[in-house]
Amino acid sequence: MTKSYSALQIALHWAIAVLIAANYLISDDMERDFDAALGGAAVSDWTASFHVWVGVSVLVLALLRLLVRQMSGGWHEVATTLADKAALWGHRALYALMVLVPTLGVIAWFGGIAISGDLHVIAMNAMMLLVLGHSAMALYHQFVVKDGLLLKMMRPR
Repeated sequence: MTKSYSALQIALHWAIAVLIAANYLISDDMERDFDAALGGAAVSDWTASFHVWVGVSVLVLALLRLLVRQMSGGWHEVATTLADKAALWGHRALYALMVLVPTLGVIAWFGGIAISGDLHVIAMNAMMLLVLGHSAMALYHQFVVKDGLLLKMMRPR
């Protein structure tokens, strides 16, 4: 097992995870609110404000996380086995979606572009499937393989 991540990387990981989960759960009325906003109505629903600003926060934190990862030299992963390659590409896809999903939401909400809203929903659902797989594999490593992998994201180096 490689060394743990820095305290900043761990904080960013869990902050983004909590914000994404919260936004996924607090999104039921967004289609209605978005349609109302497109129609020129003022949207004062707390759900819309929460969802939009949490999404913007996810985008900012994800970009910061990418910057921190770049500065820490964390892009030199070598994948030799099929499982390693799946993990590497799964992580790359998660990083891409952590930027793409809120970007599409920002374009939809602030730009009033409906197709971006549709793509936002599709990309978010894809990201949630990847998050589910990511979480399942972390738990598998911790409790079945017992290699302490999950502790890397819990204890700073």
